[in-house]
Amino acid sequence: MKEMVRYGFILALICTIASGLLATVNSFTKSKIIAQAQAEEEASLKEVVAQGERFEAIKSQAGTIYYRVYDKEAKFIGVAFKASGKGYSSIIETMVGMLKDGTITTIKILSQNETPGLGANVAGRDFTGQFTNKKDLTKVQAITGATISSRAVIEMVKNKAEEIKGLIKDGK
Repeated sequence: MKEMVRYGFILALICTIASGLLATVNSFTKSKIIAQAQAEEEASLKEVVAQGERFEAIKSQAGTIYYRVYDKEAKFIGVAFKASGKGYSSIIETMVGMLKDGTITTIKILSQNETPGLGANVAGRDFTGQFTNKKDLTKVQAITGATISSRAVIEMVKNKAEEIKGLIKDGK
């Protein structure tokens, strides 16, 4: 019995030291992780609306809804927004660029953990390139063998684009 108490105490001590070290490392790296995430988001914005020079975040209490995109002359040219939804095995998150007339300029897959070789192909240029300069997303073809993942991307982009179009028309 004494031996079990001793082993329990040693295990508790090891866990306390390990969790303390993890908390310390987390406190030192948290700001760098946030800065890296912001830099990646800014790069994604520039990638999906290449003509954009200035991106103005439109926020709600829950966070950023979309970004208004302005060109060099400070003229409103479109929006960029994130769309996410459930794929076959994970949440797929995309960044979408859309002109003010509703034309999708480009999409970029920000994160996904779909099946390698199948669902992960939604991040490939063969699939995402189908969205370029499209108003009607019904012509975007799903990936054979990854139908659930690719249809999920098509639906999430289409639904979020409709929502954002409504907000733009309402001036929100």
